[in-house]
Amino acid sequence: MGSFAVDTGVLDDPAGAALAGPHAGFVRRRGRAACYDPEVTPFAALPQGAQAQDWADLAALIGADGRAVVIGDHPVPDGWQVGWQDEVVQLVDAGVEVVGEPEAVRLGPADVPEMLDLVSRTRPGPFLPRTIEMGTYLGVRRDGRLVAMAGERMHPPGFTELSAVCTDPEYRGQGLATRLIRAVAAGVRERGETPYLHAASDNTGAIRLYEAMGFAVRRSLTFAVVQPPAS
Repeated sequence: MGSFAVDTGVLDDPAGAALAGPHAGFVRRRGRAACYDPEVTPFAALPQGAQAQDWADLAALIGADGRAVVIGDHPVPDGWQVGWQDEVVQLVDAGVEVVGEPEAVRLGPADVPEMLDLVSRTRPGPFLPRTIEMGTYLGVRRDGRLVAMAGERMHPPGFTELSAVCTDPEYRGQGLATRLIRAVAAGVRERGETPYLHAASDNTGAIRLYEAMGFAVRRSLTFAVVQPPAS
C-alpha cells in the first residue's frame, strides 16, 4: 500500500464524507442513511455497523424500485437483492504528473446525450443525466464526435474522485484516457485537493496504468448494487 502526504482516512467512506461535506447539496438523508439525488448518481452511505433500521431508512430513501451502490463491508439483509458486488481497489495520488491537455474541451449539459452514449458503449461505471453536476468533465472530440472523456465524481473534503474514464473502442491505444486523467487531476490539484480513483480489482491493466502514472493503491473496498425487498 502507498504512503501519502495527506491523511486519507476520509476515503474509507467516500460517499458519506462527500454527502456530509462538499456534496451536501445533493444529499437525501433519513436517520443515519444517506444517498445522492438518484438522478445524479446511485451512491449511498450507511454507517459502520449498519443496523436493520439503517437499511429500512435507505429503502425509504430510494423506494422499492430503486437501486443504490453502497460502499463498505455491510452485510446485506435478507430480502434485499444484490445486483452486483465486487472488490474495488482505491488508488490515491502519490506523485502523479499533472498537465493540461490542449485537445480537451470542457463538457456541459448540452453534451450529456453524447456522454451517455459513450458510457453505454464503454461501461466505465454509473453515469446518469445529472452526473455531470458533480464536477468538471473533459472530453476529446474527433471530427466533431466525442471519443473520450473523464471527470470528477465523489468529493470528500480535500479529495476529488476521478471517474467516467472512457474511450471509444475505435480510438483506443492513443493515450487519450491517460491524457484526460492528467488534465482532470491538474484541475483538482489547482484547488488544493488530492485526486483519487477506483478500479475493479480484476482490472489489472488499469491498475498498472494508474500506478505507472503515480497513483498508489490505498486499500480495497466492497462496492455493491442493492435493491430493497419488494413491498
